[in-house]
Amino acid sequence: MKKTAADTQQAVPSRKEEILAAAASLFRRQGFERTSVREIAQELGMTSGSLFYHFASKEDLLVMIMEEGLRDITQAVRQAQATEKRLPERLLAMVQQHLAALLGPRLDAMTVLLYEWRSLSPEAQQRILALRDAYEALWTESLNEAAQLGLVDPDVALVRQTLLGALNWSAQWYRPGGRLGIHALAERMFVMLFPKMRLGLEQAAAA
Repeated sequence: MKKTAADTQQAVPSRKEEILAAAASLFRRQGFERTSVREIAQELGMTSGSLFYHFASKEDLLVMIMEEGLRDITQAVRQAQATEKRLPERLLAMVQQHLAALLGPRLDAMTVLLYEWRSLSPEAQQRILALRDAYEALWTESLNEAAQLGLVDPDVALVRQTLLGALNWSAQWYRPGGRLGIHALAERMFVMLFPKMRLGLEQAAAA
């Protein structure tokens, strides 16, 4: 099938997207505080003034990186939650989508989201934390169901924190092309984190 002009145009990142990607890469490698606007502009062959045509400030860049990351992962996990009716398959799909969003092409942005939120002003923190809370509520809903069935500890908040903490830490050590792909990693971590739901998955696979 031939690519149309519209397809080609969609495949080419906009200048704004290029700036966000470059900023996310530098923020991840150097930290937000140690990265200057000039360095971001130089990465793209731009002047600092040209960068400010697209973004009002360096913090504006950081906020947009975080907002887009949270919206992407929320949409992916919400879709997984809606697709699978049985609890074991649903939680596994949610784990898979979380890791796919975290460790995929936007790893830089997602890592910045995890570790640079303290660099935000109080007002910006409120915006990001509201999106984070909405995302975590998706997990709380399914984990509450698991707790009611005796499949996880009744302290659902702690279960959620432990789960997301383990998944998010993989951004520090996971390397593409290693012995486990993202899909296999998700399955292994799911079994480790939810041993009581392993039987449900095995029964479904046998059926």
